[in-house]
Amino acid sequence: MPEPTYAFFHPRVVRTRRLSPTMLRVVLGGNDLTAVVNGGRDQRFKLFLPHPGQDVPVLPDVLDDRWYPRWRAMDPGVRGIMRTYTIRATRQNPAEIDVDFALHGDRGPASRWAHQATPGDPVSVLAPVTEDNGGVDFRLPPGTDWVLLTGDETALPAVAAILEWLPAGLPAKVWLQVAHPDDRTPLRTAADADITWLLRPESPADAVRTAALPAGTPYAWLAGEAAGVRALRRHLVGERGFDRAAVTFTGYWRKGATEDELLTAAAAAEADA
Repeated sequence: MPEPTYAFFHPRVVRTRRLSPTMLRVVLGGNDLTAVVNGGRDQRFKLFLPHPGQDVPVLPDVLDDRWYPRWRAMDPGVRGIMRTYTIRATRQNPAEIDVDFALHGDRGPASRWAHQATPGDPVSVLAPVTEDNGGVDFRLPPGTDWVLLTGDETALPAVAAILEWLPAGLPAKVWLQVAHPDDRTPLRTAADADITWLLRPESPADAVRTAALPAGTPYAWLAGEAAGVRALRRHLVGERGFDRAAVTFTGYWRKGATEDELLTAAAAAEADA
């Protein structure tokens, strides 16, 4: 039987820090987090939150590789609220995970939790325990001459981690959409990065359509609102001639839909298939 690539952990909030008007960092800590292996870049994990009135998130009694159908079968009003996030950073001694939250105006359950989080608050996470864990989508192909990155606030933690990971001197064109001028925070990188900040309603899709792009073989990573991401991918593949295999795109959220609704729709589609 293959070794598991993810495992459940039950850390607590250590501290929080406001990074900008929109972004809030929550630091999770616990001795067992020493087993977490961060693949870097856009490494994702699952975060489980308690409902109001619950002390801890409610999970299936058995947390093995069949956890997901067991979790799906539970009462949505009782089971832990599951959301997908990027591991912004990990540390040892003490073992900690940084998670950056975009605080949307609608204050969904994750935004509300992060806004109110205090030291000692319990959560559960399903986090990677091997470096090659399937939770990293940014994969720089051999022979890439330059990189294109786009995203909104929800993608900002992943873009920041990708920029830190990029090889020194690699050209990168980056467009980031934010809601507030003070959301334009410094991003560390050794790459030769040209970073353009866009204030909503300016969008990465519109900016890229009118931009002069470098010559050579590109690799694009696009994330954010699903419809905008798909539209930008069509432009890059169709009008710009990007190789389909050289465009990684992820809808981190969909306008008018919660992650719970997207999971329900995906499960229904799978059942129909």
